[in-house]
Amino acid sequence: MKSLVTSLLLSMVVLACKNSIGTAAKIAAVVTDTVNYTSIQWLDSLKNIGNVKFGETVSIPFKFKNTGGHPLFIISAEPGCGCTVTDFPKQAISPGDEGTITAAFDSNKGHEGEFRKNINVTTNTKGRTSQVLYFMGTIYKEGKTGSTSK
Repeated sequence: MKSLVTSLLLSMVVLACKNSIGTAAKIAAVVTDTVNYTSIQWLDSLKNIGNVKFGETVSIPFKFKNTGGHPLFIISAEPGCGCTVTDFPKQAISPGDEGTITAAFDSNKGHEGEFRKNINVTTNTKGRTSQVLYFMGTIYKEGKTGSTSK
């Protein structure tokens, strides 16, 4: 029984490693295949999310469109700080189709006042493979106004 459990665990580890290597190889192939690079149009790359009550988590969608003639791949979407988590399409976006990168901003990890955050996006696009998305707002604590004026 012990050897059966050990064999199953070992098989799971090998399969997990194989999938990670396969995914990494696919990403490497996309990055180096410059002939099939495409173009992207950001429908919104800068967002003012306004006033955020301290303790809230805010979801911020950034929409884009594949305006080229080849599949678009979002290779990564890296937030500039630990207060933000991103989610992005892992599959190819066909020419003419749209997609969304979503940022989740946790105001618990910020401080009262104005903030500006960024997300570095890597794609298989002509010209620039790296783009930056920005969002800003003001964190306020309960009982205080969320005024953005100074």
